Amino acid sequence: MVGKIAPSDSAASEFLADLKRLGFTEYEARIYVQLLRQSPSTAYEISKSTGVPRPNAYSALEALSQRAAVLPVSENPVRYVAANPQTFLNSVSRQTSALCKDLGAKLSDLAPATNDQYVWMLWGEEAAHDKIDALINGSQHALLIKAASDILRRHKDALRKAAERGVEMLIVLFGTDAEEFRFNDKCRVYLHEANGVRMGTTDNLFTIAADHEEMVTAAVVGEVIAAHTRNKPVVNMAESLVRHDFYMAEIFVRFGDQIDAEFGQHLRDLRLACFTPEQIASFKQRTGLS
Repeated sequence: MVGKIAPSDSAASEFLADLKRLGFTEYEARIYVQLLRQSPSTAYEISKSTGVPRPNAYSALEALSQRAAVLPVSENPVRYVAANPQTFLNSVSRQTSALCKDLGAKLSDLAPATNDQYVWMLWGEEAAHDKIDALINGSQHALLIKAASDILRRHKDALRKAAERGVEMLIVLFGTDAEEFRFNDKCRVYLHEANGVRMGTTDNLFTIAADHEEMVTAAVVGEVIAAHTRNKPVVNMAESLVRHDFYMAEIFVRFGDQIDAEFGQHLRDLRLACFTPEQIASFKQRTGLS
């Protein structure tokens, strides 16, 4: 048998949890992970090393064989090896994607056509960014975005592809380099208030509207929570947010010195008059102004 370095307890637990999310039972997951570490092995050896009762080990190995996760490679006694993880999981991904596409089409036939006006909540970084990518990848005409450059960079490839297929973009950026996201002449990118500095806690939001039809806004610092909707008034509100920040960016470019003289740098007097205590603290920390 060929032995491999055992993963830490925490890593092993994570592997098992992820495999169970893919439909493995507890016993199947434990056996597959063990076979990756030590193959080939008999059912007896697997039972002993994993703590899976021998009758359950046989049934789990049979189920794993049927899904091509393991392969019997000898007889008397039968020994098993684990399928290459990348090859196996790529196959699972293709089959699952095809099944979901087919099932989605069939189930859609059961439901009457409706205009979804609900606001859907998404929890977690992966779910939020997957939905943002979905909006970018599905866009055909226009994208309006307000985001920090370090977060937007995560979607740079999707944005570039959207630009290549002719999608017009209006981006208000918290950052220092607007050119990074100007993929062609249809990409208009402006630093927030002409300087790209984050002012308060609300500036940690990522807001995107696609084709004037749907939007996502996400809190991307700390606990990641996002809201997605096709509700027209809410989509209009998100687009208005980006457009007004575009107006402000252009106004600051032309009249920045006058604005600073009247209201203080970074609109200090206006902001401190209406910010919450938490926003005031964040503003002062970020800008160094009092």
